[in-house]
Amino acid sequence: MPIATINGIPLNYQVKGSGDLVVLVMGTGSPGRVWDLHQVPALVKAGYRVATFDNRGIAPSGESLGGMTIDDLVADTAGLIELLGAPAHVVGTSMGARVAQELTLARPELVRKAVFLAGHARMDRFQMTLTEGERQLYDSGVELPPKYQAAVTAVMNLSPASLADENAARDWLDVFEFSGGKMSPGVRAQLGMDREFDRRAAYRQITRQCLAVGFADDRMIPAYLSREVAAAIPGARYEEIPDAGHYGYLERPEVVNKVLLDFLAS
Repeated sequence: MPIATINGIPLNYQVKGSGDLVVLVMGTGSPGRVWDLHQVPALVKAGYRVATFDNRGIAPSGESLGGMTIDDLVADTAGLIELLGAPAHVVGTSMGARVAQELTLARPELVRKAVFLAGHARMDRFQMTLTEGERQLYDSGVELPPKYQAAVTAVMNLSPASLADENAARDWLDVFEFSGGKMSPGVRAQLGMDREFDRRAAYRQITRQCLAVGFADDRMIPAYLSREVAAAIPGARYEEIPDAGHYGYLERPEVVNKVLLDFLAS
């Protein structure tokens, strides 16, 4: 993957396909290559040029160990779009959805259409408490046993429908156990960003076509928060994916991809 210097930091990115540009923005703690499992192939097949990248905090992009803000992440995404040729369709999930929302508000000239998976204009008390707990866990130096960490990750990010399927549950738990481990300092920097915000009033100024997608069984960003984003943005659409948790784009990729592609083509 090439590395560009954007906003004074290295940004690791890749581009596949040809056609109108789609930029995919990943959530907290995950590299951009996660999109390669399902969304990139579907978008390339549909005739799009697709860019993925590692947000600051995820090596080999700059880890910004001194801290970062949402504005930093928005500026990074804007810089990449300018490098690759604006405007672009922008799709984000979780933290990446928030980046996409703020980018669409601040730099509308860079955005054709925007899709927010597990988007949110604010966090409720549970999310703020969970994030603070994650910061405290990292700072304490305590490491959870791999199997327990895998179980917690599964419960927080998957639908009960996946966990009730013996084969699916086994596969997911194996993935989480072997891909887990100690949080990196860069991810800790991502977790250090402000969580006490409410952007519902600000999002009334967004002028681009937007789609907010909620995952019905999402414990990390409950679907009602994604519905609030659509309600705040004039003319925005809302879709809710059943039997899907926070990783709905991985759990139910065919459904998510259809919703995404139908919106971009409309």
